[in-house]
Amino acid sequence: MFLHLGGDVIIPKEQVIAIIDMQSAKKAENNKEFIDQAENEELIFEITKKSKAKSFIVTSNNVFFSPISSLTLKKRSEENLGIE
Repeated sequence: MFLHLGGDVIIPKEQVIAIIDMQSAKKAENNKEFIDQAENEELIFEITKKSKAKSFIVTSNNVFFSPISSLTLKKRSEENLGIE
């Protein structure tokens, strides 16, 4: 199955490692360091600008900044799995 992250970006669900709320991420130093490291390694894919992102998604290959909330992405990821 696939997960729509916003814009024209759709990824296989099995690649998703984490879906993280951007507001929460800004408060934790280790998340800031992780994002900085991903930017340095050019692993960031901006569906939306970092300043407008509501969540970031860590996959096996990239980190995506998404305009869609982490709760909405979580619900989308659970669709067709029978999880409620």
